[in-house]
Amino acid sequence: MEEIVRTNDPVLISYIEALLKEAGVVHFVLDTHMSVLEGSLGMIQRRILVDSDQSGLARMRLREAGLGKELREQ
Repeated sequence: MEEIVRTNDPVLISYIEALLKEAGVVHFVLDTHMSVLEGSLGMIQRRILVDSDQSGLARMRLREAGLGKELREQ
């Protein structure tokens, strides 16, 4: 798995998940339930990981959607 996005924005996460699902990209959101430990302050960012074989496709879809600035370095 390869991390492609790290953010605190729940709306952005939902949008990215919808884009990846539509493209058939296997993905996983980590740290979703960390608010229990941190007290809902939003300090711990959620990470979106994709299957390494589909990283190129995932990055392309996010760039096409205007989210290129959200992508983590490879």
